[in-house]
Amino acid sequence: MDCANEYYNVGMDEFNTTLYEMLGGESGLKSLVDRFYEIMKTSPETKELRAMHAHNLKKSSEKLFMFLSGWSGGPQLYVEKYGHPRLRQRHLPFSIGAKERDQWLWCMGKALDQGGYDPRAVEYLKTRFSEVADFMRNRMEIDL
Repeated sequence: MDCANEYYNVGMDEFNTTLYEMLGGESGLKSLVDRFYEIMKTSPETKELRAMHAHNLKKSSEKLFMFLSGWSGGPQLYVEKYGHPRLRQRHLPFSIGAKERDQWLWCMGKALDQGGYDPRAVEYLKTRFSEVADFMRNRMEIDL
């Protein structure tokens, strides 16, 4: 299963618009990504997730913005610069388990909730992000 093929370029056909537009286009999406990384950077609840990132979050922030732009129906910035996203493959160097997944989702959930976005888009995104984040897990874990 290739996550990028299944989840790439998500639209909101039932609302006759794209997620990109519902998030406020470029400025709204940049604001979401900036909030996400600020929450991750400043929250003690996300120390494992933060430790997976470089000290300077600028490159990570740019890549997430570029990816989400195309994924949400806006300009295909990531594909134009880096090619096919291959999400799972690009994240294989990082040990991602349930804790890291949950911390990523917690940050993104807070960023979405604070954005003043259409509640339909927020609900949709939380569901889709949850699916993608779970797919990114690459560390075997045993529940005791």
